[in-house]
Amino acid sequence: MSLDRLAPAIFVLLWSTGWVVAKYAAIHSEPFTFLAIRFGLSALAFLALCLVLRVEWPSKRVMLRAVYSGLFLHGFYLGGLWWAIANGVPAGISGIIAALQPLLTAMAAPLLIGERLQPKQKAGLLLGFVGIAIAISPKLFDPANANLAHAIVPLAINLLAMASVTYGTLYQKKHLQAGNLPAIATLQYVGALVVSVPLMLGFERMQFDGSATAIAALVWSVFGLSMGGVGLLLYLIRRGQLSRAASLIYLMPPTVALEAFIAFGEPLTVPLVIGTIVVVTGVYLTNRQSAAPLREQAQ
Repeated sequence: MSLDRLAPAIFVLLWSTGWVVAKYAAIHSEPFTFLAIRFGLSALAFLALCLVLRVEWPSKRVMLRAVYSGLFLHGFYLGGLWWAIANGVPAGISGIIAALQPLLTAMAAPLLIGERLQPKQKAGLLLGFVGIAIAISPKLFDPANANLAHAIVPLAINLLAMASVTYGTLYQKKHLQAGNLPAIATLQYVGALVVSVPLMLGFERMQFDGSATAIAALVWSVFGLSMGGVGLLLYLIRRGQLSRAASLIYLMPPTVALEAFIAFGEPLTVPLVIGTIVVVTGVYLTNRQSAAPLREQAQ
């Protein structure tokens, strides 16, 4: 089977491992500390790639826009997502919440870029939020959560993270259509550092245990997710395979849930399974009219 046929599925598989890596990293490092290291190494890796390829850097205005977009596409998004997982949100549920990104994009598009929603897309939005409610209901009503805020706050931060990447995606769609992608990626990770470093210095003790597992998670985060994901994105753009990769977004929630079950034994509960099915249906209806734009970032 050719790489053209495999690349979209490989991209989605790489992307899905981000939630598993986040949970592994939470065992060995504080979230903002880990992300600050990851973003710094990713920026250096992309800078090296730019130097090797001798890419043409964009104008100062585009550079500032790229840094600004990185605040939301990587900094606030991954910062919120990793903090939520480190504070008790199961990776499987966080993966389902991630499916809100195309739903939120469709909901915000009429306001930010003038795209109108069709009736089926509106129904898809409603189904998506209903599915999330079903999936997270056991966590909210678990008798073990004596303080409901301990369950709600991490989930709310996870949702805000999805709002952040939604805004970043729409901003990039509107303002960053031009420019060399490796150069843009380098600058976006600089923007991510603007978010993660102050959070690390202000709220953490910069704990990173340096174990083999922590190093492996870091290496995979930088080269498998940041570099590998974006590398595949560049390949998909060149080969015109973006629509096929976007269509596989429907496989993301069940893939993350299955990986979390295998890696951590997170139970595949009835609400989780039903919520996943409802969310996937909602995402399908929302994006049925046209292929969802693939966000130009990788976890």
